[in-house]
Amino acid sequence: MAASRRSFLLRIDPPVLEAIQRWANDDLRSLNGQIEFLLRRALTQSGRAPARIVVDAATPEGDASRDDVPPVDDDA
Repeated sequence: MAASRRSFLLRIDPPVLEAIQRWANDDLRSLNGQIEFLLRRALTQSGRAPARIVVDAATPEGDASRDDVPPVDDDA
């Protein structure tokens, strides 16, 4: 069973959105995948990541966000 995912509205400045879209294109990710990747990386680096990040085997093609997230160190 796949983990549920919530949708929400995000208001963002157009230049920031365009920069993230270019970055996503460079990394062959969707815009949504890039935003999720950046949020997960920021959570991990700040020590605020959930104890367990669920990896869904049915990752949409072109969205490598879940594959690129480093594992969370439970010993920290």
